[in-house]
Amino acid sequence: MKSNRISLRKKIALNLFKQYKDNESKIHQLNYILWECTLRCNLKCIHCGSDCKKDASVKDMPAKDFLRAIDEISGIVNPNKTMIVLTGGEALLRTDLEQTGAELYKRGFPWGIVSNGMLLNKHRIESLLDAGLRAITVSLDGLEESHNWLRGNSNSFSSALNAVRLLPSIPGIVYDVVTCVNQRNFSELNQIKELLIKAGIGEWRIFTIFPTGRAKDHKELQLNPVNFKGLFDFISQTRKEGEINLNYGCEGFLGNYEQKVRDNFFICRAGINIASILADGSISACPNLRENFIQGNIYKDNFREIWENRYSVFRDKSWTKTGICADCEHYKFCEGNGMHLRDEKTGQLLFCHLKRIEEGEKELSRNIMLKQ
Repeated sequence: MKSNRISLRKKIALNLFKQYKDNESKIHQLNYILWECTLRCNLKCIHCGSDCKKDASVKDMPAKDFLRAIDEISGIVNPNKTMIVLTGGEALLRTDLEQTGAELYKRGFPWGIVSNGMLLNKHRIESLLDAGLRAITVSLDGLEESHNWLRGNSNSFSSALNAVRLLPSIPGIVYDVVTCVNQRNFSELNQIKELLIKAGIGEWRIFTIFPTGRAKDHKELQLNPVNFKGLFDFISQTRKEGEINLNYGCEGFLGNYEQKVRDNFFICRAGINIASILADGSISACPNLRENFIQGNIYKDNFREIWENRYSVFRDKSWTKTGICADCEHYKFCEGNGMHLRDEKTGQLLFCHLKRIEEGEKELSRNIMLKQ
């Protein structure tokens, strides 16, 4: 299967989806908000895009400030259909999550957390559930040695696995397990899959690591082209097996792999349906987008006005049609890749998913020819 040779049937579907995406940009209904509630973390992950530390230079935002910003958008969102996710850093380091969650629940918002699992035990989950928790995402990034290497803590794997094993037993909760794939854990994917299936996990999500933050200094985090292509073959095969629902993250257009490795076609919803409030009050799209992607700050701007009147860089992406994107035949489906894969200062594309897959296909073809 050549990734850049898209069937007529899929092209028709992609063109219809393009119309849907254009309409989503025009309407830009906000329905997903991330709060970077702390930059403190109990791990020191080598792929951290935010360079989070045990003692962060940016103090935790008072919950009342975040809630005030949420109250400002009450007229433009349906709380029952707007998910709020608390992330970090490590969100569970805050001691007021239950109080904050309860306030969100009173306002009608479902809310969730993203966690590395170090502090996620049965007692804490029960406490969070009482405060209205509705979703949990836990990271498991390889078998023990690989996970501990990435996370910088010899106890991180056992803690994460214990947290993962709790998820299927929680009634009424939406959950998934996420794995950041790199050169070190790529060969473990089948074993990770079996581990999750044995634990009763039904939802698994895979990301590849993008070169920002600490990850820029670790080339071994980037999959080589052959393994990059191999990752999507693995995801496609796992989805066919049907034992666990595996999705690739919202990272980039994948050509012929579209709909084979995700439940939907590629769409970057940053600034279209998704907003974030960062630790210092900055208003952005997703927490991975900083620098020139910042749209305002809750301490000087009204959140509603920012959402309604800014975010043009996200809703009109014609500015991305430069460099390797300028002459790409698939640009209208991709629109310059995921926004978090754009350099935060220059806007240049860090890497193209489709190009890397194509490089993998060419290298595999060369290897076959050499063996003949």
